[in-house]
Amino acid sequence: MSASIHDAIRAVFRIESPRLIAGLSRIVRDIGVAEELAQDALVAALEQWPRGGVPERPGAWLMATAKHRAINVLRRSKLSERKYTELGHLIELSGSSSLERLHESIDDEVGDDLLRLVFTACHPVLSTEARVALTLRLLGGLSTAEIARAFLVPEATVAQRIVRAKRTLAEAAVGFEVPRGAELAARLASVLEVIYLIFNEGYAATAGDDLMRPVLCEDALRLGRSLAALAPAEPEVFGLVALMELHQSRARARVDASGQSVLLLEQDRSLWDHLLIHRGLVALDRAVRLGGAGGRYALQAAISACHARASRANDTDWARIAALYAELGALTPSPVVELNRAMAVAMAEGPAAGLALIDRLADEPALRGYHLLPSARADLLERLGRHGEARAEFERAAGLTQNARERELLLARAARQAG
Repeated sequence: MSASIHDAIRAVFRIESPRLIAGLSRIVRDIGVAEELAQDALVAALEQWPRGGVPERPGAWLMATAKHRAINVLRRSKLSERKYTELGHLIELSGSSSLERLHESIDDEVGDDLLRLVFTACHPVLSTEARVALTLRLLGGLSTAEIARAFLVPEATVAQRIVRAKRTLAEAAVGFEVPRGAELAARLASVLEVIYLIFNEGYAATAGDDLMRPVLCEDALRLGRSLAALAPAEPEVFGLVALMELHQSRARARVDASGQSVLLLEQDRSLWDHLLIHRGLVALDRAVRLGGAGGRYALQAAISACHARASRANDTDWARIAALYAELGALTPSPVVELNRAMAVAMAEGPAAGLALIDRLADEPALRGYHLLPSARADLLERLGRHGEARAEFERAAGLTQNARERELLLARAARQAG
């Protein structure tokens, strides 16, 4: 098998795996088994597609293959008579014992399997860290290494969380469903955090050859919008939706024709999606009217709104942005928030003021290996005319990032310092 075909199949699988696992989890009621069945479908694709070509609808092919195997698992299962009852009921409804009619019956169930999978993975029986790691693995399609980088924790720690989470859900026989009432509220914060992290990984990929992973952004947005319909009185849901809509509005301007990253202040704002900006501002207004102006996601959405409302980069209200970051930092203390506040202060008060704040973060353990710290410092050093120091920091940032496009941009900026 050629490397290009192999890579193409794995790329398709990475895009389709969340939907596969979600759909299969509804059938077999076990996330671990669903993930194994999805992997079996990948193996079948690796065996068959190089000979016959990639199907016109690869996702449907993978799902059909996985469902055949899922039904066989149900038939062989010795763990629960209920599985046989469910299977017999589906066959009776279809009026046929054929697998094709059975698949149609399964597909007729109403509901959002991806949203069900989020709430299942965010069950209170799991720790918060386990919920987020498991959902990012299943819905985001992230590797354990990518999740570890997102959380700034060791890869082995993430791997253990995921294995234990799947085992715990299976042992507790957690239902594959969207909760209602008080149970919904109890799981909401964790679900919002997961959707937020999935969107972030899509908007600024931690690794790989591309700056963005649009499918993750689309899935996160769809999940957020579905959740808003499910919980119309929850301000933080609308805060998160507003944040994602406003960020996504800039997607087309974030890369140039060659796929290179374009910094926010250099973006062509005519490329920004004004429909998404409108939707984001409406969602933010809804969050505020529901009393959530000071919420974690609403504050970040308000920061994005400052950019969205500025027709030119020079019109941006940086003082307002710095104040919002200060409010966010008081609510959820984080060195990353402080780094962002420092950059806003630099824009409002000058690079020296921002650099003084950034230098206070130099010894933060959580920022060791975080490439945006030396990148931000380099940016301010460049503006101060300290080009030798700026070059060293850009090069250090390039050595820390796992994203190829970001590395290229950082190295290019480093090279410009010599001039």
